[in-house]
Amino acid sequence: MAVQLIDLFRQPPEPWRNGGGHTRELLRRPAAPGTDWALRISVADIDRDGDFSAFAGVQRWFAVLEGAGVELSLPSGRQRLSASSSPLAFDGADAPGCRLLDGPTRDLNLMVQRGRGTLLPVQPGVEWAEPFEARGLFSLSGGLWHPREGRPVVVAPFTLLWTDDGTPCRFEPVEAPADGRPCGYWIGHAAC
Repeated sequence: MAVQLIDLFRQPPEPWRNGGGHTRELLRRPAAPGTDWALRISVADIDRDGDFSAFAGVQRWFAVLEGAGVELSLPSGRQRLSASSSPLAFDGADAPGCRLLDGPTRDLNLMVQRGRGTLLPVQPGVEWAEPFEARGLFSLSGGLWHPREGRPVVVAPFTLLWTDDGTPCRFEPVEAPADGRPCGYWIGHAAC
């Protein structure tokens, strides 16, 4: 099983056109530059209030990693999210307004254009076996990723582990956060 480890801080920050923050892209499938993507995983640093970009035909998931959180204005109403909130799924065409609650935030983003995906908080030590063709772990705490079959892999904090193998797996963090925040997020993708 081939495993990729992608360190967040080794990815170049791409400033937003509106000057409100920057994004570090962790993974894009297909990976070829200039091609249309089916899957995109990134981390955004939001420095000021503003609107999200619209992505018609894209399902999005959003989770606050650090900072006090945000309030998103969606057609269904306002949603407040903090680092202890569950990830929010929404239609990428909605382009919500984003208001920072108390200073900058760092946020995990999953966008799926074709197929199906998910973004879920990790439950330490509990196997994640939901059927996906490819799966990943974005680690906040660092620890050991265990596939059902194969050798464990050490994952550092703020690292995306990605495999194009759908083998069920579990994560044992070195130390689980005590403040209600997850130790990481599972990311799943399947082509339809």
